[in-house]
Amino acid sequence: MFEFTAEQIALRDSTERFAQAELNDEILKNDADGTFARAAWQRCAKIGLLGMPIPAVYGGSPTDAVTTMVALEALGYGCRDNGLIFSLNAHLWAGASPIVKFGTEAQRERYLPAMCAGEIIAAHGMSEPGSGSDAFALSTTAVRRGDRYLINGSKTFITNAPVADVFLVFATSDRKRGFAGVSAFLIDRDTPGLRVGEAITKMGLRTSPMSEVYFDDCEVPAANLLGPEGAGAAIFNWTMERERSFILAPALGTMRRDLERCIAYARSRKQFGRSISANQAVSHRLVDMKLRLDSSWLLLYRLGRTIDSGRPTGLEAALAKLSVSENFVQSGLDAIQVHGAYGYTAEYEVERDLRDALAGRLYSGTSEIQRNLAARHLGLH
Repeated sequence: MFEFTAEQIALRDSTERFAQAELNDEILKNDADGTFARAAWQRCAKIGLLGMPIPAVYGGSPTDAVTTMVALEALGYGCRDNGLIFSLNAHLWAGASPIVKFGTEAQRERYLPAMCAGEIIAAHGMSEPGSGSDAFALSTTAVRRGDRYLINGSKTFITNAPVADVFLVFATSDRKRGFAGVSAFLIDRDTPGLRVGEAITKMGLRTSPMSEVYFDDCEVPAANLLGPEGAGAAIFNWTMERERSFILAPALGTMRRDLERCIAYARSRKQFGRSISANQAVSHRLVDMKLRLDSSWLLLYRLGRTIDSGRPTGLEAALAKLSVSENFVQSGLDAIQVHGAYGYTAEYEVERDLRDALAGRLYSGTSEIQRNLAARHLGLH
């Protein structure tokens, strides 16, 4: 049912080789320092990874959903810098894709070619200090003044903000209309009144920069409105469904790599005169890791097939995101347990994969939000 084409297999293999050879420089140092690997970002652009959701007319290398997932899984397997991959996904699904879907021709021509080329990095600004899972309880406002909007407020936990060139920002343009009064704007970094805060130090995904963004009488041309006024909720909901469909595809590759490393370590590590892989406590843990990987794989690629068929994906996206994120964390815990004290050290790198995995239960909608979405699609509330 999920056999890949020869072209998809070739893409998987070439992406893995590229990532292993080009994207793993200075990982321990970059993680410790919280350094974004811009040179690696440019290498990803050169082979077309930043153009996957973008039409060829704008310089993209568009692929169907399943093929995109194949490439992203391979990227997660070959690249050990989960933060770089996370920034790339945020750029693709919460930055470029909404412009493809909702942008004017002028907006597409202005931003998309440079996004494909790695010249422009995008950030997505929805979360605020007072609104996280309650996404539309926004304090940031947008007031029309002739041919411009005046933006005031702040955003927090904004991935890519310290390095971003353009921000997709959601603001309330008509508070009386509730979520129907939210609009979306494309705001260039050098716009007067926009200020990027200091980078936020995080538990994991440290190489993916994050900060707050502030707007103080920030004047934005009306031409930078994404979609019609009041379409912010529709744009945000579409964007989040697209993001949660793809953003954890690399986790399959990371889980596969960690499982292979754990099996090799368990076979080679001797205790009490035999390999620890002979102990049921270890072998059963490895079997569970394999089970989680395969079940996550099936759910994600079922979602990819559903996207490619043009059918609704709300339920499938919520279930896949929930399952993969939770399995990623549990398998990270198992990987450390298999490695024992070595697994707790930075040198063996599995502790970093666990730290990075934990964020998957939060971004693109928490696990609790995914359960709410699934329940709604099942008609439970």
